[in-house]
Amino acid sequence: MNSKSNTAVDVDTAALASKLKSNLAGEVRFTDGDRALYATDASNYRQEPIGVVLPKTEEDIIETMRICNEYELPVLPRGGGTSLAGQCCNEAVVMDMTKYYNRLLSLDEESRLVSVQPGIVLDEMRNYTKKEADLTFGPDPATHSHCAIGGMLGNNSCGIHSVMAENEGYGARTSDNTQSLTILTYDGLKMEVGPTSEEELEKIITEGGRKGEIYEKLRDLRDQYADEIRDKFPDIPRRVSGYNLDELLPENGFNVARALVGSEGTCVTILEATMKLLNEPPARSLIVLGYEDIYSAGRHVTEIKEHQPTGLEGIDDKLIGYMKKTGLNTEDLTLLPEGKGWLLVEFGGQDKDEADEKASKLKGVLENSDDPPNISLFDDEKQEEMIWEIRESGLGATAFVPTMPDTWTGWEDAAVHPDNVGDYLIDFRSLLDEFDYDASLYGHYGQGCIHCRITFDLETQQGIQHFEQFTDKAADLVLKYGGSLSGEHGDGQARAD
Repeated sequence: MNSKSNTAVDVDTAALASKLKSNLAGEVRFTDGDRALYATDASNYRQEPIGVVLPKTEEDIIETMRICNEYELPVLPRGGGTSLAGQCCNEAVVMDMTKYYNRLLSLDEESRLVSVQPGIVLDEMRNYTKKEADLTFGPDPATHSHCAIGGMLGNNSCGIHSVMAENEGYGARTSDNTQSLTILTYDGLKMEVGPTSEEELEKIITEGGRKGEIYEKLRDLRDQYADEIRDKFPDIPRRVSGYNLDELLPENGFNVARALVGSEGTCVTILEATMKLLNEPPARSLIVLGYEDIYSAGRHVTEIKEHQPTGLEGIDDKLIGYMKKTGLNTEDLTLLPEGKGWLLVEFGGQDKDEADEKASKLKGVLENSDDPPNISLFDDEKQEEMIWEIRESGLGATAFVPTMPDTWTGWEDAAVHPDNVGDYLIDFRSLLDEFDYDASLYGHYGQGCIHCRITFDLETQQGIQHFEQFTDKAADLVLKYGGSLSGEHGDGQARAD
C-alpha cells in the first residue's frame, strides 16, 4: 500500500488506515485491489476510493466518521453498488454496510413497520416480513435480490410494484414509505428524524444545540423558498431528482427523514431506518395488452390505472428485438399477444379468484372499447413469472446488443405524469431520431418513468459534444411536460451537465 493516496485527495493513506484499524472492530481495506473493487458501480464512472471500511457496529460508523472528519476527508456510505448514476463511486472513504451492518432489528405487525440497519438487502427484509406477517415493502427495483435498503434510501428507489404502495396512499417512492431514520452527521451528531409538528419544531429550535441549529436552518430555508417549492416542484409520482425540500413544508409535517431520502449520502449517514409495510396480496393475476405501438400503449395508461393494478409496466418491440439478439428469455416471448407495444398489468387479491376477477373485469372493459388491444390473461403462476422475466431483462437486454453500437446510461430514467406518457414518448423518439440515436423505451409506465440505454458515442470528442447537445434538449423536453430529470436511480453524477 502506498503511503500517499494516488487520488486527487492528498492524504497519508498508511497513517489513515492504521488509525482506522486500531479503532474499529470491522474491516479496513486500503490495498490497490480492494480500492479497485469499489471504484465502480453500475454506471459509466470509475473513480478509485481513498480506502474502504466494512463497519461491524454503529460505533464503527461513528468512529470512521470522526476520523475522516479529523482528516477532512469525504465519506461515502455504500449499499449493493447497483446505482446507475455514479452515486457509489467517488474519491472518498467508502463504507460498505452490506457485509456486517445488515440486521433486521424489529417488526411491528400491528403498525406495519419494520426497523433495519441500512446494509440489509431488500429481498432478505421482504422474505422475513412476508413469512412472519404477510407484509411486504412497496418499492421493488429490478435489483431487489441484491440492492440494500440503505441504497434505496439514498436513491429514493421505486420499482415495478410501487404502484401498489400508491394505491394504499403511501406513494411510489422509498421516501413515501419511510417512517423515521436514525442518522449521523459528518460532525458526529446522532439523532432520530421524522415528521415534526410546528410546535415540536419550535421547541427543538428553542432548546438550541447542534440539532436546534440544524432544524432552524432547515426551517429558514423552507420559509424562504416555500412558495417556489409549491409552484415549481413537479407534481408527479416519480420526482426523484433534487432534494426533497417539499417534505419540509408545514402541510407535509416538516418531515426531515423524508427530506433526507434521496440525498445519496451527501448530507448524512443512515444508522437505522424504520420503514412502512403493505399487505402482501396472497394471489396475483396478470393481463398483457398488445398495442400497435408503444405510443398507443402509453396513451392508455391513465384509463388502466383507474382499475388500481398492483403493477403497470410498458415494453416496446425494440426491447423484444434486443432480447432475441442477445438470447435472453426468448422462450418467454411467445407468451406475448400480437403487438409492437405492450402493457403488463398485474392485479392482486386475497385469493386467485379475486385476482382473476379484477383482471377479467379490465379485460371485459377493454374488449368493449372502440379500439381494443390484443389481450392475454395469465393466471398460471409459472407463466406470470416468465412474463415478468421479460420486463426484468430490460437492463441486460439493452446493455450489450450484438451487431449494434454500444449503449450507455446517461439519460435513462426521466419521468413525466402518467397522463402524458404517450405524447412524451412520441416527442422523445423524435428527439432520438434527430440525433441518430437508437434505444428501447420501456419502464414503469403506470408512474410515467421511462427507462432506456442509448447508443451514445462517448469515445470521441465529436460524440461527446453530440451527447451534451442531446441531453440539453432532452432536459428541455422533460420540463415542457412538467417532469423530472430522474424518476428512478437518483441523480448521482450522471444528471450533472
